[in-house]
Amino acid sequence: MTDKRTNRRTLLATAGAVMATGLSGLIVPAQAQGLTPTTSMRGGSNNYRPGAPIVDRIGGGGFWMTGTVRRAGDGQPLEGQRIQIWAHTTEGHERDPQSHGAILTDANGMFRLEMPQIVPAFGQPHGHLAYDSGDFETVFLRPVMASASDTTLHADFVLQPA
Repeated sequence: MTDKRTNRRTLLATAGAVMATGLSGLIVPAQAQGLTPTTSMRGGSNNYRPGAPIVDRIGGGGFWMTGTVRRAGDGQPLEGQRIQIWAHTTEGHERDPQSHGAILTDANGMFRLEMPQIVPAFGQPHGHLAYDSGDFETVFLRPVMASASDTTLHADFVLQPA
């Protein structure tokens, strides 16, 4: 009788594990299929400069702007997409040309650009990012930092074909 209970418990535990694994395998692709495009944020395009140069770094550095770029619907990472970044920093205002730069996403759709520390403008420490390559709809973001002492800011794009 003990063997039957153990076998039943083992069977139930195994079935539960298979169901959990099977369901999670079904849920993740279903969520990826439904990724909706990122919408532009109010104020995101303020002081935008079309054609900002691709750079290795903006100014002296010390602050990191990071993020990912994926395709709406299936969530595929998008390589080689141009993301422009600008902000009010310790080295310049967001309207200054030296406060702007662009970077291309890597094979995993990720970008990372070092720039000077972002400082509050209009009472908020925030950055500006734009997807403006042309293959997808243009998106402008204006994420606000939790604290002016943060040394990173992360923003993700989900793009809709143009």
